[in-house]
Amino acid sequence: MPRLWILIFALLLIWSGWGPKDWPTWFLEVVPALVALPLLWFSRRRFPLTPLCLWLILLHCGILMIGGHYTYAEVPLFDTIAEWMGQTRNNYDKVGHLAQGFVPAVIARELIIRLDLVNGRRWTAFFVVCICLAISALYELIEWAVALLSGQAAEAFLGTQGYVWDTQSDMAMALLGALLALVTLSRYHDRQLQRFHVPSLSISPSPQPPIER
Repeated sequence: MPRLWILIFALLLIWSGWGPKDWPTWFLEVVPALVALPLLWFSRRRFPLTPLCLWLILLHCGILMIGGHYTYAEVPLFDTIAEWMGQTRNNYDKVGHLAQGFVPAVIARELIIRLDLVNGRRWTAFFVVCICLAISALYELIEWAVALLSGQAAEAFLGTQGYVWDTQSDMAMALLGALLALVTLSRYHDRQLQRFHVPSLSISPSPQPPIER
């Protein structure tokens, strides 16, 4: 893992944990990043990820830490954006759910291709989208469980802000994020994956013209 990556992660974590709005909410929001760090560290030699994958994970961690510090419903910049657009809802949580599809799509794609789990690009894309939607659905179930267990304390974690279709729109944003990642990053991702000599990405030699006798 690049030292710069670790430094940025540490600085973001320290800033996020410095006087957050609500400590239980901060922990619930940041815990995926805290789980990701040791997983990346202990797998860095056995299964190193592409730079694209690593930096996208850091971006996602940053989104989580910002949401944990302010709570997703009260990120100042998005309060300002809501005022500019004449809205009453802070939509930072939609950025988080867009990333929840965008970043896992690249991770899932890397694992599927490098482990040769699926044959064909179309099937790979299909299963990547399915995995991202499954992750989004699991996260919504976790939010539901937290709400049932913690009662009023879950409001800041859920961040629904009174929107009746919040769960469905969250999953739609994750789907959009996964599709955007596949459309915009697949070719660039393939170039980085070639360093691992993935058979499915190897370029077959062009056919030679027949030798005239």
